[in-house]
Amino acid sequence: MDYKDYYKILGVTKTASQAEIKKAYRSLAKKYHPDKNKGDKAAEDKFKDISEAYEVLGDEEKRKQYDQLGANWRQYQNAGAGGPGGRRYEYYGGGQPGGGFRGFEADEDMFGGGGFSDFFQQFFGGGGFGQQQSGGRRSSQAHKAQDYEAEMEITLQEAYHGTSRLLNLHNQQLRITTKAGVADGQVLRIKGKGAPAVGGGTPGDLYIKVSVKPDPNFERKGNDLYTNLPLDMYTAILGGEAHVQTLTGQLKLKIPAGTQPDKTLRLRGKGMPVYGKTDQHGDLYVKISITLPTHLTSEEKELLQKLRDLQQTRTAAH
Repeated sequence: MDYKDYYKILGVTKTASQAEIKKAYRSLAKKYHPDKNKGDKAAEDKFKDISEAYEVLGDEEKRKQYDQLGANWRQYQNAGAGGPGGRRYEYYGGGQPGGGFRGFEADEDMFGGGGFSDFFQQFFGGGGFGQQQSGGRRSSQAHKAQDYEAEMEITLQEAYHGTSRLLNLHNQQLRITTKAGVADGQVLRIKGKGAPAVGGGTPGDLYIKVSVKPDPNFERKGNDLYTNLPLDMYTAILGGEAHVQTLTGQLKLKIPAGTQPDKTLRLRGKGMPVYGKTDQHGDLYVKISITLPTHLTSEEKELLQKLRDLQQTRTAAH
């Protein structure tokens, strides 16, 4: 049984941070993923090594045990191998068109019917290293299994109303639900849905990072929304009504006479729902932009000239 240099497999140094290790793993997993290299045995073997290396180096406790092994490898080399196979499920690409996910599950079949390598099983799956003798019996410290991460892309409309996605995990369908008002970049934790527990430990958790796509009509700032409303010159001058689009439909908006360009009107309670509070909303701010008439007839021009003359006369009189 050969020693496996997990740092070399991931292409990182022994002083690499956990973030650097994670970044290296994701990059290599994407490159050698079975879905991208169908029928390529070399890529499949490389993928197995990458997953196994990250299983160890991505877990701080396992990494400490592995680092302690180092120069002492020879004294453990002849120890008997054993223990269960490995299992991984890792997302690296985020949401897909239509709101899905992509990922993989590397079970015993993917690893050639024997789980992780003999090296891994010897020292992390039930063999010798990292386990201590107590009263002549072998005991193992239970650890929390690996956490999983995924991205969930939704629209602003879905963020407003709340939505859900179906995720296939460990051959089971898991429905991921977001509450109304979820924010861009918000992370949802689903306890116990990460890597399965091994050796009496606890299962990892699943972390879903929500990505809210930019909306062409609204800008979100916290729980408030901002939008623009083009308004004709006549309604701005004389006042009247205009229709403004909200995330729940159109509303009639009263326009005061003499409304100036860039004036902002506030609609209370027409913004985003406050996350976790069904009866609270932010506000909607409507910025007015005045549109001027084009292709005027001679009669329209004459009337506008008269209006200008009257305005100038009144101004001079004051």
